[in-house]
Amino acid sequence: MQLRKQTRAKATLVASLLAAPQLASAFYLPGVAPTSYKPDDLVPLYVNTIRPAPGPDALLHSPFSYDYYHPLFRFCEPKDGAQSVGESLGSILFGDRIKTSPFELKMKHNETCKKLCDGPVKYRKGASFFVNRRITEGASLNWLVDGLPAGQIVDENTDTEYYNPGFPLGQELADGQPSFNNHYDITIDYHEVNGNPDQLRVVGVIVEPRSKKYSGDVGPDTCKSALDPIVLNEKTDDNDVTFTYSVSWVPSPTAWATRWDKYLHVIDPKIHWFSLVNSAFIVVFLVLTVMSVLVRALKKDFERYNRLDQINLDDLSGTSALEDGVQEDSGWKLVHGDVFRTPSHPLLLSIFLGNGAQLFVMTGFTIVFALLGFLSPSNRGSLGTIMVLLYTILGFVGGYASARVYKSMQGEKWKLNIALTPVLVPGIVFGTFFLLDLFLWAEGSSGAVPFTTMLVIILIWFVFSVPLSFAGSWLGFRAPAIEPPVRTNQIPRQIPPTTTYLKPIPSMLLVGLLPFGAIFVELYFIMGSIWFSMIYYMFGFLFLCYALMVLTCAAVTVLMVYFLLCAENYNWQWRAFLAAGTSALYVFLNAIIYWVSRLSLGGVPGSVLYLGYSLLISFLFFILTGSIGYFSSWWFVRKIYSSIKID
Repeated sequence: MQLRKQTRAKATLVASLLAAPQLASAFYLPGVAPTSYKPDDLVPLYVNTIRPAPGPDALLHSPFSYDYYHPLFRFCEPKDGAQSVGESLGSILFGDRIKTSPFELKMKHNETCKKLCDGPVKYRKGASFFVNRRITEGASLNWLVDGLPAGQIVDENTDTEYYNPGFPLGQELADGQPSFNNHYDITIDYHEVNGNPDQLRVVGVIVEPRSKKYSGDVGPDTCKSALDPIVLNEKTDDNDVTFTYSVSWVPSPTAWATRWDKYLHVIDPKIHWFSLVNSAFIVVFLVLTVMSVLVRALKKDFERYNRLDQINLDDLSGTSALEDGVQEDSGWKLVHGDVFRTPSHPLLLSIFLGNGAQLFVMTGFTIVFALLGFLSPSNRGSLGTIMVLLYTILGFVGGYASARVYKSMQGEKWKLNIALTPVLVPGIVFGTFFLLDLFLWAEGSSGAVPFTTMLVIILIWFVFSVPLSFAGSWLGFRAPAIEPPVRTNQIPRQIPPTTTYLKPIPSMLLVGLLPFGAIFVELYFIMGSIWFSMIYYMFGFLFLCYALMVLTCAAVTVLMVYFLLCAENYNWQWRAFLAAGTSALYVFLNAIIYWVSRLSLGGVPGSVLYLGYSLLISFLFFILTGSIGYFSSWWFVRKIYSSIKID
């Protein structure tokens, strides 16, 4: 009962993130139920993927992760063999490979210098070379104790310390040689529930790895003495390594409900607030500018055009000045007979827009779920799982939006539209993902998605997403067509030459820059989460940044379309989509800058992998922002042309 009350109270606090995103660092809705232990109960320690981490130069030197029990690491396995721990679909897609370990952790039972294997492990030349390369690349071990990642204490010269998940496989000595960590000092914080000594919960895990070259039998105090570090000799097969560990249990006042707070520490929250306030000021200024320009200009246009209509109806004479003043105006009304003309390649545009609507709804729901705490880091892989499930279910939205748009454009290849909407964009994404996965398979990386998981994704795609998209398309084509507010002329109007800033390339670059600016800072932290295996949890900031990005994208695209129509250029459909979608170009350029400044991959496979995933993310962002720009412009164009009188 008390746990339920705590959960309800925490959910209420998390919901307040809609108004105060800074609370995200302190509260979350747990993804798993707490586990209580009695003294001497066995607490399982699971091992996860060995991932790259930044080296001493703060650069990432490899994008490849490896299975903990990769044959060349030669780590000790349980007596009955390593067993895989059940994982979610998202956890598998994000590279988690969780397995059992030979570590024996008993609640409140301290251990000293306990051996992992029965005897020393022999490292031959190939294994020594492999391990040394991983050490120089900054490989990091990742363990899980009661769902908490084992980490190290980090002090950023502040009053509070926080835990950084993972700890190094080894480190470079002063002479540049890599030393191999073979001893682990494990410190586990535990908390008594309501002071009950028989209800103990794990609330923190710290590991201090060390390199110790044992020369004989290992006793209770052997690992406490000063020993030389282990350096694996790549020229000999006689490298014997003995693995040991010590365990210390420390009582802690930290409650189970807030045990993730030390892992979710914001190093400098002022950066997020400064970016958010700066973006908010830009968006407010931009929206007010757009509203003032459009309202004043459109109001004046409406008055002039409607007065002209009244003059023509009364057949007045002697008012040439007024008529000439209106006739000389090169406004947007002059293209009313062409503004709803079917654009080129309507089929492709409708498919992109359908998938964009699907991505827009999926992204919004995912961020809201994360904001409410349902995608907390304690529930591993929940983010990837919910994204796949939402995209699958929302195939109905994609099919419906694509069909309605295509029908409004008088498209005739409706069967092709129904077939390609759930296949074209997902096919490009899946094909690219599969090709990149081949590089991971070739490198023996644990980040490679298993072939069976690929088949599951294809099965989910065709069994659920495709039929839902077909159903949405069927309803979309059965619905009445969205009629334009004005008639379209049979003969297209000639488009006069436009000014420089309204030409395709300059206008696209200008429009795409502002939405990117609204998410620039959060994008930096998301990149760190993807490539540096950091925990991203600042969903309150992300929610507000996403909302600002949508508003910015809509405002600047509408403003560009208005200027385009005033220049008597009625080809606004593709221009609106491409101009807003140009934000993806800046996302990719930002990835290139990140590659140069924060990464040092040093090889063709790693570079191809990074650029491939960056292109994939940029492509999806292109579809998303392009659709936002198109639909906002479509609403604006219909609004203004339905508000004037056309003869």
